[in-house]
Amino acid sequence: MSGLYLSPGLFPAEFLRPTVDFILSHQRESGEIPWFNGGHADPWDHVESAMGLAIGGETHAAQRAYQWLRDSQLEDGSWWVAYREGVEDDCERRESNFVAYVATGVWHHYLITEDREFLREMWPMVERAIEFVLALQTEHGDIHWAVDRSGRAKADALVTGCSSIHKSLECAHNIAHTLEEGRPHWLLAREKLGHALRARPERFDRTWESKARFSMDWFYPVLAGVLPRKEAQARLRERWHEFVEHGMGCRCVSDEPWVTVAESCELVMALLSAGDHARAVEIYSWLQQWRLPDGAYWTGYQMVEDLHWPDEKPTWTAAAILLAADALTLHTPAAELFCSVRLLGVDARQQQLRAD
Repeated sequence: MSGLYLSPGLFPAEFLRPTVDFILSHQRESGEIPWFNGGHADPWDHVESAMGLAIGGETHAAQRAYQWLRDSQLEDGSWWVAYREGVEDDCERRESNFVAYVATGVWHHYLITEDREFLREMWPMVERAIEFVLALQTEHGDIHWAVDRSGRAKADALVTGCSSIHKSLECAHNIAHTLEEGRPHWLLAREKLGHALRARPERFDRTWESKARFSMDWFYPVLAGVLPRKEAQARLRERWHEFVEHGMGCRCVSDEPWVTVAESCELVMALLSAGDHARAVEIYSWLQQWRLPDGAYWTGYQMVEDLHWPDEKPTWTAAAILLAADALTLHTPAAELFCSVRLLGVDARQQQLRAD
């Protein structure tokens, strides 16, 4: 199918129900959601899949996913980079943006369910996760991307990872505010991180080749609410033709003939954040050609070799489809989470000043 054009109030629930069921069918009894059957789970994509389930009305299953994270959290508040059937599958590092993302998922779940008991239950997990991440923040505002097996920081920062953390700190603040748990240093850390992302480019990619060729480095500062709207619009406009393949989607990297569904969905939400609804609708309409009969979606398409690559249909790609559909249709109370910045207890003028 192609040409699925979405607008507010027109969430295609029947069409997307198989996509929800696809994610649900991969969830283990423990609550863990792997990439695919036989594959591993990682904390970031596990949360993404849980958000997809909540959008699809499977809030109990989503809650089980967060309980799995709570039960597998390490004493220092982090998680290893990968798990398989509940067992650590990669203990070489723990990534800061993976750890922080639990706050985004928990807040997303609360926005949909208004379940304060759930929020209170998850609070200790969120607090420990955020404190782990902020212990990796430098005096310049950037946050180290990971720690190694022994807990030593891998001293460099990623634009995409830090942008994701920026959004997670917004969500963590909102959780703390809702529960009347004052954590003013979280807001301060978010301000410092935002400043580093906007004004300190030398703090990123210091020890490896620049990752500017990756589309996520291009649009994640927009998606995460790091930039004021005019700057966000200019950023998306500047490299549009490098990354967007008309009729197909968003490239993963600028110099490879490969469009990916998840990055395309995230670009849809970044466009909505920048106020470009028309192009968001258009890009989403292209993605249904990568859908399978069971409601899953291929990871992406290799344009030169004319094949789906890799030969995978991940749960988190299906979740990205649901997140973008929700954002386009305003279907759930969490629909605008990735399309706007909302800091509870901070007035609109202060929020704008923080962004500027």
